[in-house]
Amino acid sequence: MTAGWGAEPGPLVDPHTVPSWLRDLVRATSVTDGRDIGRLTPPDDPGLRSAAVLMLFGAPSASGALPDVLLLRRADGGDVHSGQVAFPGGGAEPADGGPVDTALREAQEETGVHPAGVRPVALLPEMYVPVSGFRVTPVLAHWERPSPVGVVDDGEVAAVARVPVAELVDPANRFLVRIRKHYRGPAFGLPGMLVWGFTAGVLTWLLDAAGWAEPWDDRDVRDLDVALAAAARAAQPSAGCDSGGSATEPAEAT
Repeated sequence: MTAGWGAEPGPLVDPHTVPSWLRDLVRATSVTDGRDIGRLTPPDDPGLRSAAVLMLFGAPSASGALPDVLLLRRADGGDVHSGQVAFPGGGAEPADGGPVDTALREAQEETGVHPAGVRPVALLPEMYVPVSGFRVTPVLAHWERPSPVGVVDDGEVAAVARVPVAELVDPANRFLVRIRKHYRGPAFGLPGMLVWGFTAGVLTWLLDAAGWAEPWDDRDVRDLDVALAAAARAAQPSAGCDSGGSATEPAEAT
């Protein structure tokens, strides 16, 4: 793909050339800025570092079913994103031609996914992550030819999982988390994983835009520390996501 940094959000391919289950989501990417997705637009600061994440969806396992999405849990390394669940991705390197190059390279480095089997289909607008100072471009992709994935470097990544969208939209797994009075946002409680922050915000938009979301109780507000502790207990080897996958969906491609 040739889309460079700062490219307009929207489809990279003709939406009619993607599977029907992904088509509405590809069309919905033509949004104006990150505020349409509930995220901050990057400030006009040339010192901000560019980054990209890969929102990689694999095909449904059966007709009428929902797809899965590739997520990882970062290792506990002491930085601001330690232990968090995220899309594969990271900061741009000089050799990267744009967000697609960065997203594919980082995903391969973190999960072992084969870029040749991944078809980037759309860009979301640049979004600002103040805590790390990145301007992030999410890249939507179709996993045309799935490959085995897993932890490549356990110093960076603790777990990799193909998470069924059916679990993300299950109302029992959705709630809000809060950090005192400073933050309140969507979260997903999965076996061994708590998805919150930037990733949960983008996932919320994706589920709504694709028409996959189900009604859920947004009055259910939980303290972040409590929710993280519950996820950590569930992440024990007997119950949750480990370096080979998740409690509900192995990372090994089928």
